[in-house]
Amino acid sequence: MTTPDNWQKSSFSGSGDGNNCLELATTPGTAHLRESDTPGTRLSTAPGALVHLLNHIKNRTEGEG
Repeated sequence: MTTPDNWQKSSFSGSGDGNNCLELATTPGTAHLRESDTPGTRLSTAPGALVHLLNHIKNRTEGEG
């Protein structure tokens, strides 16, 4: 598996070492997720599966308002 080197975090997380957040990176055909305070632990999935999960979360959140 290719190791990603393009980790990004949300601009909503702020900057600095005290702001732990979810980070996302991609390699060809794979999306990678990690928690910034434990970067050695990663979750890898197909991009389409991640999009499906995010859409599901977004739709559930919008339905609560």
